[in-house]
Amino acid sequence: MVVMARKKKPEEHVNHERWLVSYADFITLLFAFFVVMYSISSVNEGKYRVLSDSISSAFNPSAAGLPIKLNNPLKPPIVSRSAIPSLESGNTQNLSVYGGVEASREDKINLRKIASRISKDLSPLIDNKMVKVKKNDLWIEIEIKSSILFSSGSAVLQAKARPVLRDIAKVLSDFSNSIQVEGFTDNVPINTEYFKSNWELSASRAANVVHLFSRSGVKPSRLSAVGYGEFKPVANNLTVKGRQANRRVKIIVLSDAIARRTNRSEQLEQTIAAKRKIKNSQSTAPENTPIRGPAPIHILPSVRQ
Repeated sequence: MVVMARKKKPEEHVNHERWLVSYADFITLLFAFFVVMYSISSVNEGKYRVLSDSISSAFNPSAAGLPIKLNNPLKPPIVSRSAIPSLESGNTQNLSVYGGVEASREDKINLRKIASRISKDLSPLIDNKMVKVKKNDLWIEIEIKSSILFSSGSAVLQAKARPVLRDIAKVLSDFSNSIQVEGFTDNVPINTEYFKSNWELSASRAANVVHLFSRSGVKPSRLSAVGYGEFKPVANNLTVKGRQANRRVKIIVLSDAIARRTNRSEQLEQTIAAKRKIKNSQSTAPENTPIRGPAPIHILPSVRQ
């Protein structure tokens, strides 16, 4: 019997590159991790818009009508006071912090001086309840009845209104606070050659007050005009007395703290608009045309709610 020798198995070659499999898996996971991190950290215009709208809603009243803003070349912000019950009820002395904004000592002193001088100069009109002056540590409201400023359905300042507004401008020109002029009407419809609605009428009235201030020594860069039309009533429009109360002009003198806060909000909106413009220009670039990366965006500050 012949015994055949068992054939030896060839010795397996040791694979020294097995680590590459684990390394490739690790690199893939690492790449996926950074992709997820980048997607989270990249600018989301939708989220920025929500943030911007949230800031705006904190400073803008949530009314049915939107104001018409006439602020070219003037560009201060709109500040809402409707969210502050204490201000409308007359309890304004204790309001020194609003929306995380706190007035500095200098802000408070300046606003106190302005309110005191205007109250003194307009004391006869204040006694006759044609002018109201309300103040707190963040802004001053000077409310003037439209009957002493304009004729019915007109935006032309009456002769008797000019000395009153010049007295206010004389005080305001000695300070650097931003100023916003707001126009309001009753709900009686208007449709004339000059004004298609109460929005146009109220905005034009506010703008004419702004122009007078500018000619009276107040720097235009501090001014803005806003028209609210009939959408911010303070009385019932069903009565004659209520409609008279609703026809008014407000001059808002802002503290520097409020102006700085709204500057940041406006800069955010400008940044979003600039990014959207760049994105749109890139998406419409001709085919086979190299798209260059955008240059750095430098947002300059511009100038209440």
